[in-house]
Amino acid sequence: MKKFAVAALVLASSFAYADRSVEELYPKSCTMCHAQAVAGAPKTHDAAAWQPRVDAKGIDGLVQSAKTGLNAMPPKGMCNDCTDGEFKALIEFMVKPAS
Repeated sequence: MKKFAVAALVLASSFAYADRSVEELYPKSCTMCHAQAVAGAPKTHDAAAWQPRVDAKGIDGLVQSAKTGLNAMPPKGMCNDCTDGEFKALIEFMVKPAS
C-alpha cells in the first residue's frame, strides 16, 4: 500500500509541473500590462519595443527578469507558479511580431 501511495504522489506531482500553453497563461498573467504597454511594459508583438531588450539580455535573460521582477513588474509578474519553460514560451510569444 505504501508503494502505491508514493507512486501516486510522484505521478500527481509530475502533472503539477507540466508546462501549460501560452493560450492558457497569457490572458491570465501577461495581458494586463503587455497588451497596452502599461507602466513601460513592452507591448505584445511590438518588435521595436522588444528588440533592445532581447539584444541586451537574450531570451534567457528576459526569463530571469520575469522571475525576479523589473521596474514596475513584480517578481514573476502575475504568474507566481510559472515554470522557466512557461516564462520562456510567454516571452517568445510576446516578442514575436504580429502577423
